Amino acid sequence: MKFIEYADRELLMIGLADVLAGELSTALRHNDQASFCVPGGTTPAPVFEFLSGVSLDWDRVVVFPNDERWVPENSDRSNARMLRASLLQNRAAAARFLPLYDASVDPDASLDTVAATITPHLPISVLLLGMGADMHTASLFPGADNLERALASDAPVLMPMRAPEAGELRVTLTAPVLAQAMTTHILITGTQKRQALEKAQHLTEIEAPVRSVSANATVHWAE
Repeated sequence: MKFIEYADRELLMIGLADVLAGELSTALRHNDQASFCVPGGTTPAPVFEFLSGVSLDWDRVVVFPNDERWVPENSDRSNARMLRASLLQNRAAAARFLPLYDASVDPDASLDTVAATITPHLPISVLLLGMGADMHTASLFPGADNLERALASDAPVLMPMRAPEAGELRVTLTAPVLAQAMTTHILITGTQKRQALEKAQHLTEIEAPVRSVSANATVHWAE
């Protein structure tokens, strides 16, 4: 794990956006398309706003979330809604977006239809993740009902996930899919999350799911 500390959050957001843009550009030089897998929430929004104005061949970039709450896109809890408002603007509006929510799908029965849209774009070219103070990443929550299966090496691409901290039902990319990304970055801010990440290094993946992806990740942090 590589750890980069920034002087303040604004420098973090600008610096991380620059790193991601560079990696997407490199991926596009070597491939017809690049896949960019991103978190929801409010923390990465400034990164996405900077990134949306970068000059890239965005029409060759496929964007999809790490995870999603099982809510329609008009919900203010929807990661897709947040990404459309922050990342998929300006020049980045030309990117192709693959949502994880599908109203016609029963996630407890099968996510094959949704997974089939993601699978052609694996391995992920550039992966950005967040992490909670409980050491979850994507929707891989400690104590979640399907966590052990989602951490297994033979896990499917997507799995439903329920956990007390998660609120509503979620669907998430599983640990092997995330771990196989070509480049991985984790964005965290504040002392609490830095301490949580340090603690995670001494725990199991079941106790601290972020461990399933952190070994080969670059962590970007500012107070």
